[in-house]
Amino acid sequence: MGRFERYLSLWVALCIVAGIALGQIVPGLFAAIAAAQLAQVNLVVAVLIWLMIVPMLLKIDFAALGTVRQHWKGVGVTLFINWAVKPFSMAALGTLFIGWLFAPWLPAGQGPSYIAGLILLAAAPCTAMVFVWSNLCDGEPTFTLSQVALNDVIMMFLFAPLVGLLLGVAAVQVPWATLLLSVMLYIVVPVIVAQVLRRAVLARGGLKGGGEAALARLLAALGPVSLVSLLTMLVLLFGFQGQAILAQPLVIALLAVPILIQVYGNAALAYWLSRRMGVAWCVAAPAALIGASNFFELAVAAAIGLFGLKSGAALATVVGVLVEVPVMLSIVGAVKATRGWYEARAAA
Repeated sequence: MGRFERYLSLWVALCIVAGIALGQIVPGLFAAIAAAQLAQVNLVVAVLIWLMIVPMLLKIDFAALGTVRQHWKGVGVTLFINWAVKPFSMAALGTLFIGWLFAPWLPAGQGPSYIAGLILLAAAPCTAMVFVWSNLCDGEPTFTLSQVALNDVIMMFLFAPLVGLLLGVAAVQVPWATLLLSVMLYIVVPVIVAQVLRRAVLARGGLKGGGEAALARLLAALGPVSLVSLLTMLVLLFGFQGQAILAQPLVIALLAVPILIQVYGNAALAYWLSRRMGVAWCVAAPAALIGASNFFELAVAAAIGLFGLKSGAALATVVGVLVEVPVMLSIVGAVKATRGWYEARAAA
């Protein structure tokens, strides 16, 4: 690990502060960047996500995708967390904290809207950013790609009825444009581009391992670009929402509590279940991350479509956006730090 990566937590904290400050100093710049969106997908953030996920996608050898069958237990754990635990646990946590414990400190009448936003967040498992987290913890790339693709397919069929069930809404307005555009931007197109680039690099390197060496050099060169893109996106996200953070710091903090409990709880449960079932660490690590993270673009778009731009539901999904990067980075650190404990069971 290089010096830059070693102090990643410090850079994250500095970027959060810088984002909030810059959002106040040059609000026009951040407003212009925020306006560059299509179907609730910000195009500048999309470019940064591309730069973050391409190194992971370059590692994927499609000829090895068949080996994913060996990791069926990891797939099962992730599906269980994402679809049987996550939405329902968030509904319970939201009701407990927002509807009861924190109700005296929240704006009157906003509790149900806040809870709805939390449920929307939990009902949308993460897609593109999982590649970033998996890459940072040296997770199995073919498993990560397969699991993300499977979640995307399931989400197209389960998101609306699941949200409708938990919110008691007869008709859920699914933001199909956001969902489909995100899948194309963050999955389909980057995978194709990365595979074309991978084959070109391997072919140019020739035989006798030259291609693999060239690919390794390319991945080493792209590593810093990926991390700088991650930190830049963090500055943008906190810059976009700096005004909301400063205007309602208590509300933001209270909404973050059930999100944090659920994210860490789901990650721990997925990691523990994977260990109990004998799943390899390189699969268990991304399984924990996939089980914990959220597809915030879809959640934000659905909240705006159902409840409006200025609703409590929209604000709750935005809080999920704000905590996503620093929290997921802490989980990456946790699974890497506990690798010895995890693999000790297999060695015993």
